Amino acid sequence: MPMPLVGRAAALDELRAAWGPVRAGGGGRPAVVTGAAGTGKSALIRALIDSVRPPLVLAGAARVHSPAPYDWLAAVLAGRGTAGLAVPADALAWLAQLPHIPRERYTPEALLRIAVTVVRHLVGAGPAVLVVEDLHALDPASLNLVGELADARLPALLVVTSRPVETAVAPELAARTLARLAGAGAVRRHLTALSEAQVAEVLRAVGVPERVARAVWERTGGNPYRLGELLATADGDPATLGGAGDMAGDGDLTAREVEVLGCLAAGMSNKQVARSLGISVRTVTVHVSNLLRKTESTSRTEAALWAVRRGMVAAGT
Repeated sequence: MPMPLVGRAAALDELRAAWGPVRAGGGGRPAVVTGAAGTGKSALIRALIDSVRPPLVLAGAARVHSPAPYDWLAAVLAGRGTAGLAVPADALAWLAQLPHIPRERYTPEALLRIAVTVVRHLVGAGPAVLVVEDLHALDPASLNLVGELADARLPALLVVTSRPVETAVAPELAARTLARLAGAGAVRRHLTALSEAQVAEVLRAVGVPERVARAVWERTGGNPYRLGELLATADGDPATLGGAGDMAGDGDLTAREVEVLGCLAAGMSNKQVARSLGISVRTVTVHVSNLLRKTESTSRTEAALWAVRRGMVAAGT
């Protein structure tokens, strides 16, 4: 469910201020938003985009399970196409991760220079916002590209989100990339869990009695994602919100994860799950990964059996 952007006003104001010089026709400082999973990094970026309404947004994210070179740029190009880009076609095929990629003819350094050129062409005269989601999950080539873009003086605001670097695919390189962004004068914001008072403010905004604020805060740890899942699952019922126990029952599953688990028990592929629930295949992949971890399963079948044994889903549904 939509969550009020509580406790993030100062961070949003700082990001808006970083956009100001770009909008006025100048270069922009990078902006880095860090925080643990579920602390609202993506929600903050969405609020920024909704607020400043940039003429151009180039956004991309990493593959979760099989990082490939230039994942971020490939995701950007997948949403915009490659027509009209004045770069060698075979190099572009590598950068866009197109089918039938030709034999590699370029050194990593040359591909990096071409990747920067591609982004320059896409940004044009700007102003633009470049959104790099989940830097911690990016492949090394994308991390190098992010560092180069920070120094490229584009007419764009480069906004990066990341979990702590110790969780990164390439921790040392991720740390170096963040240090490079800091060296470019990046605005830096770290998001933490909401306080009890802030949880009460969220509840007030969605019409839930504040008397359950402490219980909700304790159950969710002040994590905005868990709070949103709890509100959606409980449908605003104060008795359910303030009750004891985990927010999603066995395995501490979210409401969406339970839906995905039911689809797995029905034998659906990720693509079928995505179509059934109206979400992206990438999002399904993330949910499946979380389910395997939370249920301590080694396969989708084992996770489905876990749910069947607990009566959460019916076999073969």
